[in-house]
Amino acid sequence: MSRIVDLTSPIDPRDLDFVPESMPDLALVIAPKIDYHTHDAWGLDFMVTSFGCDPDDLPRREGPAGEVLREISTHCGTHVDAPLHSGSLCEGRPARTMSDIGLEELYRPGMVLDVRPWARPGEAIPVEGLREAIKATGRDIEEGDAVLIRTGQERYSLGEPEYLNYPGMSGEGTRFLTGLGATVLGTDAVGWDRPIPAMRKAFQESGDAGHIWDGHYAIQDKEALIVQQLVNLGALPPAGFMVGFFPLKLTGTSAAPARAVAFLRD
Repeated sequence: MSRIVDLTSPIDPRDLDFVPESMPDLALVIAPKIDYHTHDAWGLDFMVTSFGCDPDDLPRREGPAGEVLREISTHCGTHVDAPLHSGSLCEGRPARTMSDIGLEELYRPGMVLDVRPWARPGEAIPVEGLREAIKATGRDIEEGDAVLIRTGQERYSLGEPEYLNYPGMSGEGTRFLTGLGATVLGTDAVGWDRPIPAMRKAFQESGDAGHIWDGHYAIQDKEALIVQQLVNLGALPPAGFMVGFFPLKLTGTSAAPARAVAFLRD
């Protein structure tokens, strides 16, 4: 028997109230706007129009409920990034889209790297911290593993400053993990890389373009799938479980919202 742990962030349009006014584009990856169609209004009208019936012909004078999602990104909530998100080429070939990726690639042995001792707000997680976290799991990364980074962001909620000043991954750290064989890379942070203001500051101070979105650009060198906005990583063991990321079956996209689930053996 397996025990299921849900690793998926809830998508709640009420969270849009906490998106900073200075970052309006963030709303698209937090939640869609949702029109709620109720049984006794839209649903009732739909049934009366569709069937030519009287409202009293329907149980409790109700039709179906339904919702319409508006202004939603393929990167909304817990989601999987296809290689296409990181660039048009990956390993010298046209980068794959979500519809190029089979479910078997998204159901993998999982590892949780607890990097909280090395995680600093707005900074890159050092490779040495990744090495030590791997040792703590009791096994090496193997080809095809899903490696989930626990930064400690579960402490914060949208609306708190710390939520958007998260620790992130560098190009060096990303290449380190893919070089060991990881094919799925997950994080409990909003983004895989450091926050944009932190990367922008590093770039402007150094003039080094290597600070720009380097965690994602590293996927161009060695393919991997990136999963962001995970939750409940603290409920998982360091290793010895399977994890599945089940995205919407969208065609030709760079990402898709997904239900992320870990399967633990009793």
